[in-house]
Parts: sequence; C-alpha cells; structure tokens
Amino acid sequence: MQMNEVKDELLSSDIRQLGRLLGDAIRNHLGDPAFERIEHVRQLAIRFRRDNDEAARAQLSDALQALSQEETTQLTRAFSYFSLLANIAEDQHHIRRTRAHLIAGSPPRQGSLSHAVGNVFDAGKADALETFFEDAFVSPVFTAHPTEVQRKSIQNCQMAIARLLSERDRVQMTPEEAEQNEEALGRGIVTLWQTRLLRTSKLSVMDEVANGLSFYDHTILRELPKLYSSLETMLAQRDARWEDAELPNFMKVGSWIGGDRDGNPFVTADILRSTLQTQADKVLDFYLGELRKLASQLSLAQILNACSEPLRALAERSADASPHRVDEPYRRALHGIHARLEATRVVLSGKGKQADGVQPYAAAAELLADLDVVQHSLVSNGLRALARGRLRQLRRAVKVFGFSLAPLDLRQNSDVHERVVGELFAGAQPGLVYLDLDEEQRIAVLLAELESPRLLTSPYAQYSEETTSELDIFRAVRAAHVKYGRESVPNCIISKAASVSDLLEVALLLKEVGLLRQDSREVDVNIIPLFETIDDLRAGPAIMARAFGLPFYRGLLASRADQQEVMLGYSDSNKDGGFLTSGWELYKAEIELVTVFKEYQIKLRLFHGRGGSVGRGGGPSYEAILAQPAGAVQGQIRLTEQGEVITAKYANPEVGRRNLEVLVAATIQSTLLPQAQLQPKASAGAGHLAAMEELSGTALNAYRDLVYGTDGFEQYFWESTVIAEIAALNIGSRPASRKKSTSIEDLRAIPWVLSWAQCRLMLPGWFGFGSAVQAYLAAHPADGADVLRGMYTDWPFFTSLLSNMDMVLAKSDIAIAGKYAELVKDKALRDAIFTRIRAEYAATLDALKLITGQEELQQANPLMQRSIRNRFPYIDPLNHVQVELLKRFREGKQDAAARTGIHLSINGIAAGLRNSG
Repeated sequence: MQMNEVKDELLSSDIRQLGRLLGDAIRNHLGDPAFERIEHVRQLAIRFRRDNDEAARAQLSDALQALSQEETTQLTRAFSYFSLLANIAEDQHHIRRTRAHLIAGSPPRQGSLSHAVGNVFDAGKADALETFFEDAFVSPVFTAHPTEVQRKSIQNCQMAIARLLSERDRVQMTPEEAEQNEEALGRGIVTLWQTRLLRTSKLSVMDEVANGLSFYDHTILRELPKLYSSLETMLAQRDARWEDAELPNFMKVGSWIGGDRDGNPFVTADILRSTLQTQADKVLDFYLGELRKLASQLSLAQILNACSEPLRALAERSADASPHRVDEPYRRALHGIHARLEATRVVLSGKGKQADGVQPYAAAAELLADLDVVQHSLVSNGLRALARGRLRQLRRAVKVFGFSLAPLDLRQNSDVHERVVGELFAGAQPGLVYLDLDEEQRIAVLLAELESPRLLTSPYAQYSEETTSELDIFRAVRAAHVKYGRESVPNCIISKAASVSDLLEVALLLKEVGLLRQDSREVDVNIIPLFETIDDLRAGPAIMARAFGLPFYRGLLASRADQQEVMLGYSDSNKDGGFLTSGWELYKAEIELVTVFKEYQIKLRLFHGRGGSVGRGGGPSYEAILAQPAGAVQGQIRLTEQGEVITAKYANPEVGRRNLEVLVAATIQSTLLPQAQLQPKASAGAGHLAAMEELSGTALNAYRDLVYGTDGFEQYFWESTVIAEIAALNIGSRPASRKKSTSIEDLRAIPWVLSWAQCRLMLPGWFGFGSAVQAYLAAHPADGADVLRGMYTDWPFFTSLLSNMDMVLAKSDIAIAGKYAELVKDKALRDAIFTRIRAEYAATLDALKLITGQEELQQANPLMQRSIRNRFPYIDPLNHVQVELLKRFREGKQDAAARTGIHLSINGIAAGLRNSG
C-alpha cells in the first residue's frame, strides 16, 4: 500500500465509522425496512460510480422512482446527513495530516506562513519585511449572501462531532475512554439526525448577524491574535531585530452583514445600530472573560515580586477591597480594569450594570494603555514569560478588534444614490432635473455643491421613504463613529459603479450628514466603487483616472493617506460575460488600474468580491492571490468570504487559522517575491495576452449567444433547474432577484450559480471555453496548441483559471444534467438547448485535457479525486430524487411534504458539493 493510501485509510476509517453510526441512528428511529431500503440505494449508487455499471444505474433509477413521498424524504435526509459527516471527516483528516507534517519536522508546506517567511529570508529580502508590515492590510470580509443553506443548529452538531474526532486523534485513550468516545460520537450523530435540517421561517438580518458573529466565537477572536504571536515569534527566531517587536495591525476580519443594503430593504438605520451594538457586546464579553481568567492566573504576591509604580497606582485605583487580595497588585489592577470595562459595556451595548463611581473607557486605546501597564510591569520585573501568555493575546485582541469587533462596510446600489441625490436637488433647486443631466453636467453640478458650504437637506422638507432611509443610514454611521470610533464603519461601497458621478453622489450624501467636511476636504469613510459588469470593468480605469483629475476628489484622497480602494465584482461579471471573459476582464482591469494609480501616485487597494463557487470567482485563495498581475497586491488586499464558504473555512478553529495564514502568506509572497507575471511589453507575455484576448472574445460570444441570445433560454433555465424552489427556500434575508421578474438580467448571481450547481451542470464555471479553444486552434493550426500549453505552464493566471475549471468539471455530471433537462416541457426547446450545452461540455473537456496533458479530471489533485470518490455515491441519488420530486411537484402534487422534500434535496446536494453557491 502506498504512503498516501495508508494516510487516507484513516479518513476511510472515519467515514465508515460515522456512516455506521448514522446507520444505527436510522435503524433505531425509522426501523429495519427503512434502513435496508436506504442501504440498497447506497450500494447501487456505489456500484454505478465505482464500476460505471449501467445495470446498477437502471436499478437505481427504478428503486428511486418506486419510493413513496415519505420514503423519499427519509432517503434524502439520510444522504444529506452523510454528506455533512463526510465534510467533518475530511476536515479532520486535513488537520491530522497537517499536524503530522509539523510534528515530523518536515519542510514548511506551500501556503504556510513559515514557508512564505522562509522564502523571503532565503531571497535576501528580510529588510523589506519591516516596510511591508508597516503598510500591509489583509482582510477577509464576511458577507451574508444566501448560499449557506445549513441552520446554525446543524453546524453546532457538526462541531461537537468534530471535537470528538479530534480528541481521538490527539489523546492516547484507555480502552474505557475509547469506548466513551465512541458512545459520545453515537449520541452526537443521533442528535444531528434528530435536528431539523431546514429553517421554518425566513432569516432576518439580525439572524444573519448572529450567524456571522458565531465564527468569532469559534475562531476569529482567539485564532487571529495567535496568528500575530506566531508570526512575531517566527520573525524573532530568524532575526534578532524582531526580538520583542510587535507587528502593526495588518490583518482584520471585516463584515458586510448589517451594512449591505444593495437589494435588501431590511437593512435600515435601526439594523445598523443594532448590528454595531451586538458586535460591541460580543467583543466586550470576550475581553471580560479573558480578564477574569487572567486575574485568576496572575496571583503574584507583592512580597515575592516587585511591581512597577504605574501598576501599583492602577491597583490602588481599583475598587477591589478584598482582604484576600490586598498584597496581590496584579489581581487588584485587573479587577479595576474589569470594572471599567463592565461600565463601558453598559454604555456601548446596553448590557450589564455600571458600578457607582466607575469610569468607563472612552476608547479601546485607554483599555490597551492599562493592559500595557500590566505588561510593562511584568517584563521589567523579570516575568517576561507571564507577559507572553494570555495577556499577550488579549492586548493584541484589543488592538485588532477595539470596541467595534469588525469593520462594517456599507454597500448600496448606485441607482439608489442617483435617485436620492436627484430628489435632494429637486427640493433645493426647483427646476433642476438631475436625472436628465448627462455625465459631464452631473459632475459639474455635484462639484459645485460639494464646494458649497450649504446643505441640500432641510428639516422642514418631506422626503420619500427611500431618501429618508438613505440619509438615516449615513446619520447612523456618523453617530457610530462618535460612539465606537471611525474604524467601526470605515467603508462605503457603490454597487454597479459606472461613472465618476457615482462617486461624487456618495461624497455629497456624506457631506449632508457631516461625514465629509467641505472646508477641509476631509472624509471619514472610504468611497469605494464596485465595478461588476464586463462594460463597467472595462470602463473602471478611465473612471478612476477622471476622478483623480478632479482637485476636489484628490483632496478627499489626501485625507485618506492618498489611498483609493476599488472593488471588483466576480459574480456579476461572470453572469454577464461567462467564466473565461469574466476572469480575463478582471485581470485586464487590474493591470490598467495599476497603471492609472501609478501615474497619479495614488496607492491602490483591491477588494475582490469573490464567491464560494468558481462561477462567482471562487477557488483556492492562495493560488488566486499569487495569480494577480504584477503590482495589483502591493501588500494590501481585501476579499469577500461568502455563504457556505465561511462555515467551511472558519467553523473549525484550526482550519480557520490555516485559512487566515494562507491569506497572509500569499500576500507576502505576491508582494515581496512576485512570480514571473506576464506583462504586455514582454515578448512571450504579449503573445499570451493576445491569445487570451482572442480566446475571451470567442468565449464571450458563445456564452452570451446561449444565455442572452437564444429564444426560450429563460424558460429552459427556470424549468430545468431548481431556481424557483431556491427562491422559496429560507436561506437568506434578501430576494433571489433584484426585481419581481424571471429575467436572467434581474436575477442575482448567487441563485444563478447555485441553480446550475444543483443540476450538476455548473454551466457558469466553464461554458464557452471549449468553443474558444476550438476557434483558436483553427485560426492557429501550426502553433496554437503549443501556445496554449505554454500559457498553462508559465502563466499563473491561466494556470489558476484552468485549475478552477478542472474542479468544476469534476463536480459536474452531464448525464445527471440531462435528467434535469427532461423537466423542460417543450421538447424542441429542450433538445435544441441541451444539445448545445452537451456539445460545449464535450469540447471543454477535450480542450482542458489537450492543454494540461491530463488523461482524467483532477489528475493533479488526488485529494479532490478522493473527495469526489467518497461523495458522489451519496450526491447522485439526491439528484435523481430531486428530479423525481420536481416532476411530482410541477404536476400538481404541491403539498408541504413535497416542498420539504425538494428543499431537503437542495440542502443535501449543496452540502455534498460544498462550494456550489
């Protein structure tokens, strides 16, 4: 048996054990006949997948069609829960292998911090690290987009099971302890089986806030400070200059949840205030708990060890009058800090009770100053080791999280800003119809108003509900800055930004509420355009150049350290132009933005709006960052973490820590050790860029001709996928479409991608590539194949693009997709469109294998191959069940049980595919 097979046997063993315990739970609660029926389907699915046995396929189809509604629901639940358990086993196996690698003292793995730091020192660029960290900023940003179909209760059950598996790996158990662990696993799986998979009501925004903040409990609050400490120690071990050095706060985890209003009318000023209050309560509760633990540990008697005068003064100010602690200055000092923080919590979150005479902290800097007194006293009195434990982590936490926990972004659509500004002008300047002005006229009007000291708003005017709501939001931000600090809401993102006036409109609204001062040209938040569609991406660099040419706007940037952030939308650009063109236009936009920003001497920070699926910009973060064009990272990057990806990456503390490290490692590598990223002026690079332009043009035409140019495609999409059922599922607070229509243009990118994933076609992640390669080879018969292979070998961008497409195709199944196509009532329409899709799928597979030299999908990724091998026998039956349920439902059998069955199948397939939305 090969070494990898030996290692993977532990995973197989875990999966078998979890499956057996799940089977026991099913047998006990549903009876032997139900268990045997489910097991029969499982064995048929395994036979078909393992042996490509067509007889097994036919028997599987017959067995599934023979199920009653109740039996179908039972099977759907069973296979869905197995996918959840397989996810746990795979995550624990990844942790197991990572730990074994570290314990063995093996060389650092690519993507680890130690690997990145080692590379920098080996390259002789250690001096550049200090400059790097002074200006670096790395920030994953949690969003509440509705791709997370799992309930929080289900996630809690999964985490309990994961802890038991982890315990078994790390503890040498006695036979009795091993038996107890097995029993606990069984209880955990019974609890999971008896926990409802589906939500019975729609999530509210505050539900989404609570869900997002739970990952701070599990991972972020503890693991992020540890990452800083680990990195500081790593640097000190390599270079004495880093001894006792404390890194700047270069990494934070941000959030959109409670501030993202684009298409979500439920995000109001009240919700924003509640979100900030909830975040403050979360972080203050964490600090208070850590202070209590720290006080219990620092039981240092003054008679045995001296303390500094500032520490003694801090102890004397404490209200702790216990005679048992009279000679324990550290405990008394920490008691006083705790009391002040309790008073702060009353002020900021409204929770707790403030003691008489206790002064709350005005800012997190004051709390940090008191903790610094404790730290300096310990160090100066020979107790450095005590200062490097819990106190070190708490001090870093206060630096990073402050009193607001997570920087909360605002986001709104440019159309809304446009209407609000138009209404304000109409009220202040009767006769001025702002919406009728062209772009240059708008810029002129906006700049004149921005230069004016007057306000457009009047306390006596009556405004529309939309305008009132927008102004209330901005006023709430100003109040939050006073209460929590400017870091609480630092950014305002403009969706569908398509002009300079879109930026100036936001500037004007900020001026109206005092977040922008006209006289000093200071602005308190970053104004961030989000370029999403193909046209907007192409126009983005010119828009920024025009804005930088305006003295007023340059003045605003001067108040923001001459830095401008630009967000790039992966989801809508893909939906608009297809996978290949979206990736290429994003890449080109980055190259052009780098050039524009360099010309105007403005610092660029890119914010990547990546989704979980490849169809929305997903894929491995490390490779994605390294594949950025030269100059696009510059030590700073933000990127969204969405939907089920947040759970996959951050529910488990060790996995979460690893994912945070990956982002930092990739940013270090990309900034200080850039790969040979091709530029247009390089001879080979110019040829590759030209080839990519040619490929993209063909792919764009193929994609848009199918999706937007084919009569009946909208009908085909709605009938051959579960989009209508997804729209009814309680998986998010916002609707599936921006408008009340079935138009694909109005549909959000998330349900668009999730729908194609459910039917195992994954169309947004590959369609058009096969046609593009065929056309390129026909136009370049002599050297076309060699050029494409060279691009794959030498160009990180193209390598990453094809790697992601490879993963998507591996998770696709054209035969299963054909079953969904049969749901389309119009046979002629069905045959015409699916025939095109199937031909393009075959062409794409051939093209991928030709360029990469692979004989099978994911040949270079045995871990993914293993995952697919383990999962597909459980996902395939769910797809067959889903098709059967959709047939029944659309034929009129629309009772609650049928609807529940469909929603359960959506949940199960999403869990099995993991990064499907």
